[in-house]
Amino acid sequence: MAKSGGISNAVNVGIAVQTDWDNREFSSALALNVRRLFEFLLQFEASTKSKLATLNDKLSTLERQLELLEAKVSIASGTSGLA
Repeated sequence: MAKSGGISNAVNVGIAVQTDWDNREFSSALALNVRRLFEFLLQFEASTKSKLATLNDKLSTLERQLELLEAKVSIASGTSGLA
C-alpha cells in the first residue's frame, strides 16, 4: 500500500510541476506581450509627436501668410487692420 501512496505523491508532484511550468509560460507570454505593447505605445507617441510638430509648423506658416494677406488687403483698401 505504501507503493501506491508513493505513486500518488509522484503523480501529484508531476501535476504540480506541470502546473508551475504552465503558469510560468503564461507569465512569460504575458510579460512579453506587455513589453511589446509598451514598445508600440512609445513608437506611436514618438510618431504622433513628430506628425503634430509638422502640422504645427504648417499651421504657423499658414497663419503668417494669412496675416500678410490681411495686411495687404487692408493697405489696398485703405483701411487699417486696427478696429
